[in-house]
Amino acid sequence: QNQHVIVLIGAGLIGQAITRRVSAGKKVLVADLRQETADAVAETLLNAGFEATTATVDVSSRASIQTLVKSATKLGDVFGVVHAAGVSPSQASPQTILSVDLYGTAVVLEEFGNVIARGGSAVVIASQSGHRIGALTAEENKLLATTPADELLKLPMLQPDQVKDSLHAYQLSKRGNSLRVMAEAVRWGKRGARVNTISPGIIITPLARDELKGPRGEGYRRMIDHSPMGRAGVPDEVGNVAALLMSEEGAFITGSDFLMDGGVTASYFFGELAPK
Repeated sequence: QNQHVIVLIGAGLIGQAITRRVSAGKKVLVADLRQETADAVAETLLNAGFEATTATVDVSSRASIQTLVKSATKLGDVFGVVHAAGVSPSQASPQTILSVDLYGTAVVLEEFGNVIARGGSAVVIASQSGHRIGALTAEENKLLATTPADELLKLPMLQPDQVKDSLHAYQLSKRGNSLRVMAEAVRWGKRGARVNTISPGIIITPLARDELKGPRGEGYRRMIDHSPMGRAGVPDEVGNVAALLMSEEGAFITGSDFLMDGGVTASYFFGELAPK
């Protein structure tokens, strides 16, 4: 039989945790911007009994994503996509965030949506940040959801005079990811496939550790301390939700966004984190 392939894009700890949950008996293609990161993760997977190969990908480049799609389809039928690549507010300029997190995700969904196998599914890692900007207009929602990817960054609402800082760019990108997934779910459904977003809160990874130690650290700790759960999450908890979404148990779920943030957003709207 033609083998099922799971493609991991962005080989950080969250992507790894999901991939380990959903890839038993399947081929894994580990893709990352850095070859050494992809190699290290593939080696860990191989040592744990998975069949893994690697590729490099720059998600802000359509040509790079198209090359990845070709590599994946050579291995077999693309049955799962775990899209966990992105840059955070403290790592990049507003323009870079929009091109990687917003445009990159749109292209990944377009290109993999053309090859995803019947019965297949994808999970896109968005963020709690997407839940904390004010409501957009119906028109803005539609533009973020349906503008062809190559026109996205030309939208007036995304120009530097409108998006002035990295956090705002990140929030808009992540809101855009969940909207784009809703629109793509319609198209993916015609292929018998599903796609959803997960919006994690603070999940302990090397990146989160850097943030906790960095200039935003105090704000991060305050978010954790004043949330209903009173702690950060771990990558395996995101893996649990993704495993549901990508399995037969989740077969009725598509075009959805799952906020899992220990209740930080709840506290932000209705608790101690509410803006004064």
